Amino acid sequence: MNDLVSIITPCYNDEKYIGQAIESVLSQSYQNWEMLVVDDGSTDRSAEIIRLYCEKDNRIRYYKTDVPSGGATIPRNIAIEKANGRFIAFLDSDDVWLPTKLEQQIELFSDERTAIVFSNHEKINKKGERRNRIVIAPKTASYKELLKENIIRTSAGIYDTKKIGKVYFQEIGHEDFVFWLSILKQGYLAKNTNTVTVLYRERKKSLSANKIRAAKWTWNIYRNVEKLSMVAALYYFLNYCVRAGLKYLK
Repeated sequence: MNDLVSIITPCYNDEKYIGQAIESVLSQSYQNWEMLVVDDGSTDRSAEIIRLYCEKDNRIRYYKTDVPSGGATIPRNIAIEKANGRFIAFLDSDDVWLPTKLEQQIELFSDERTAIVFSNHEKINKKGERRNRIVIAPKTASYKELLKENIIRTSAGIYDTKKIGKVYFQEIGHEDFVFWLSILKQGYLAKNTNTVTVLYRERKKSLSANKIRAAKWTWNIYRNVEKLSMVAALYYFLNYCVRAGLKYLK
């Protein structure tokens, strides 16, 4: 299988990291890709750095939002609309892929039920230092299993448009969680490579760092997006709280 992969990267004021993200794509062993970087109104050197890479490799394309959106949803959706690949993968501007990420993932789409492939990830600090802080996710996930915990890190996920068409993000808290759920709700499965393919950069100012807000977003998803009963919502929310606590300790 050698189908085109569209890599979606939103960017806002990440001049310190965007070059590392792009370099990790250039270093992929799987080379049939295009990278769509969407600048959400950066005021630092991000745009300049991205354009320099575009000049070096025409597989990299630069886009910019009309006005800053303040989040990743609109930039990602702009790129998804313009994507040409069968597979759509995501790489946040401060994360890094390991060289065989795409190669390992593409080969797992061979069966008809697998619409998403993801992987384990390793946490790194702001400086990019690795300290073997590996987060291991389950081998597979169905819709009901994913409700218990969003085990798919955005930068680790890739989906198959041949099976499900293009899927877009909703403007909602934990939009990535809702995104993956919307795919699996159709009866498809998500499959883990069971390897570490992504280095996830922890930054205290990230949205996911606010645990109370994240919990509120999750409850809203259960009740108002997925329309779960109160009993079912409480069951999954309890699972979420326990698993989130264990993950935080890693």
